[in-house]
Amino acid sequence: MKTIAENREAKFEYFIEDRFEAGVSLDGGEVKSVRRGNVSLKDAYCSVWNAELFIKGMHIAVYDKAGSFNVKDSRRDRRLLMHKSEIRRLIGKVQEKGYTLVPLKMYFKDALIKIEIGLCKGKNLYDKKQAIKERDLAREATRELKNYN
Repeated sequence: MKTIAENREAKFEYFIEDRFEAGVSLDGGEVKSVRRGNVSLKDAYCSVWNAELFIKGMHIAVYDKAGSFNVKDSRRDRRLLMHKSEIRRLIGKVQEKGYTLVPLKMYFKDALIKIEIGLCKGKNLYDKKQAIKERDLAREATRELKNYN
C-alpha cells in the first residue's frame, strides 16, 4: 500500500473517531496526475447529497499531456464509492452535532486508488494547545536520549 497524499492538518484539527475506506471516481487524465503525485487533500472535505458521498475541494493537477477531452477543473467534486449501507451509517453519524467527514489520506491498494475517510469531531483551541505541548515534550525527550548516548 503506497501512500499518494496525506492530510496531516486533519490530525491536528480534529479528533478522529472512526476510519473508512472508499474508492474514488476519476477521469483518465486525473488518474495519470494522481500516479505522478500531483494531489492535495489540504482543504478537502466530504459531503452527502442524494444518498451519495462526494469529496469537495480536493486538488488534482490537470494532466498536461491529456487531450481535449480532459477535465479542466482541478477542484471539481468527485464521487466516492462505498456500499449504500456504509453511506447510510455515515449519514446518521454526520447528522449528530459536531461530526464531519474528512479525507485523511489517498493511497494505492493494488492498482486501485482509495481514499481513507475519517469521521471526525472538531478540536477546541485548548485541545490544539495541548497537542502542541505534547509534541514538543516528545521531541525534547528524543533529543535528550540522542544526546545521552
